[in-house]
Amino acid sequence: MDRSAIVTGAGGALGRATALRLGADGFGVAVLGRRGAALDETAQLLDEAGVPVRVLEVDLRDAASIESAITATDRDFGPVGALINNAAIYPSTPFLDIPLTEYDDVVTVNQRGYFHAAQVAARGMVQRREGAIVNVGSITWHGGWSNLASYVSTKGAAVALTRALARELGPFGVRVNAVSPGAFPTKAEEIQGDAAEYAAHVIEHQAIKRRGTDAELAAVVSFLVGPDASFVTGQTINVDGGWVME
Repeated sequence: MDRSAIVTGAGGALGRATALRLGADGFGVAVLGRRGAALDETAQLLDEAGVPVRVLEVDLRDAASIESAITATDRDFGPVGALINNAAIYPSTPFLDIPLTEYDDVVTVNQRGYFHAAQVAARGMVQRREGAIVNVGSITWHGGWSNLASYVSTKGAAVALTRALARELGPFGVRVNAVSPGAFPTKAEEIQGDAAEYAAHVIEHQAIKRRGTDAELAAVVSFLVGPDASFVTGQTINVDGGWVME
């Protein structure tokens, strides 16, 4: 196998779609996350599609497990050509009531986890003078979302990290970009209350009057790690049906 891609949080809808798309693009795919039925299902779908797949149980709170998983993937499964930092947690709590333990947990997974995974993967990429990293942000960081201050702040950090790494790693042939998904119909929407009411709210704010699909986000990630984006780095693409325009 010429190259592998790592997708964190591959048991979720967007992570699964991304893993399947990168597998179709010719990557062997290492799916990382907390082991469970969802992660195993993603692996099974990849296997059924004929994609070389490796399942690695990783808790992004544990720096040692991140390093072990990525190093082993690069060494034993195939050189890591793409890292997709996708896993995130999103507790919904009013700002005045957020305990620091909850905030620390969100930062550890959504911010430090992205930082460390990128650091470990980039070491091999720099040696080979090629590679691509995509950090998954969120449109929430553009305007803020009530009861999600911890999550929103880490998604803003993901964009800032993207720009810093793009500047520093570019001379070594490593590209770093971000995607900011809009309100895709995923399990995360459960925190928004009534599903039909929220869907109407989303469509009202989008220029494109329908919900996005997981495959549409995965297609943008595919572009960013592929050869057609060979001169693109340090950018954030909003995949949100025109909710945020800049």
